[in-house]
Amino acid sequence: MEKREIGTSGIKVQPLALGGNVFGWTIGEKESFAVLDGFVDAGFDLIDTADVYSTWVPGNRGGESETIIGHWLKRSGKRNKVIIATKVGKSMGGDKKGLSRKYITSAIEDSLKRLQTDHIDLYQSHEDDGNTPLQETMEIFNDLIKQGKVRAIGASNFSGERFKAALQVSQDNNLAAYQCLQPEYNLYARSQYEKEFEPVCREKNVGVISYYSLASGFLTGKYRSEHDLSQSRRGRGVRKFLDARGYKILAALDKVAAEHQATPASVALAWIIARPGITAPIASATSIKQLNELVKATDLELGSDFIDLLNSASEY
Repeated sequence: MEKREIGTSGIKVQPLALGGNVFGWTIGEKESFAVLDGFVDAGFDLIDTADVYSTWVPGNRGGESETIIGHWLKRSGKRNKVIIATKVGKSMGGDKKGLSRKYITSAIEDSLKRLQTDHIDLYQSHEDDGNTPLQETMEIFNDLIKQGKVRAIGASNFSGERFKAALQVSQDNNLAAYQCLQPEYNLYARSQYEKEFEPVCREKNVGVISYYSLASGFLTGKYRSEHDLSQSRRGRGVRKFLDARGYKILAALDKVAAEHQATPASVALAWIIARPGITAPIASATSIKQLNELVKATDLELGSDFIDLLNSASEY
């Protein structure tokens, strides 16, 4: 598939991003290296992580995912083949959080060190910080771009109004602007993005890199009953999808997958990729087998009839 530009940043990527949230959580360094190598060797380039991955694991302090990616970059020598996206803002413990000039100035140095690189291609606000003026945040991002430490910036977990306000602050003060938004978006979780974010992203030519693209694994078809939830550590987060609408979506995915000799996961990602305005959905893999399923999504061309079927099954 043709590469897609992240907003107007000049950075072009393949329409599938590899999620780094599993590195240092559900898979260790060796397995992570295999997945990273497989992803890049298949012709893909966008790797998404965050400084906070994976603080939720007992014994972890945060930065584990960035550290593994940094080790891989050094070992593989593939830095010039990938676009590294990471995030800042969520709590790393104590006062290490937020989007103030002081904190971002410190946090980016920590991320650069862990990633073993001299620049971050896409640096994203991981969540809004109501205690810091938007102008202060955009000014430090602007400075980091001027210093060559960051190529472009993005945002995640903002409300529609705050995201628009941030774009306006950048415009009014001639500062670097968010080039992409990272919202939750998948066949089950459609309404907030489509109602609140899609119009402004399309109008302002802001890229969209969606997370939870497979609804925590639900859209793979792996979880179809309460009994299935025990299959993995992520199972508990899937229970909320086991309702009439969720089963209707799975039935539609099964039908489309059968028609295309594909898996439900591939179809679910292909549906997002086909949405106008989407740059790339993020999906994570813990094995080469899973990775191959994800990659196949970029080869699927869903006709309008199949898009309509999926839209109808997932209507809200």
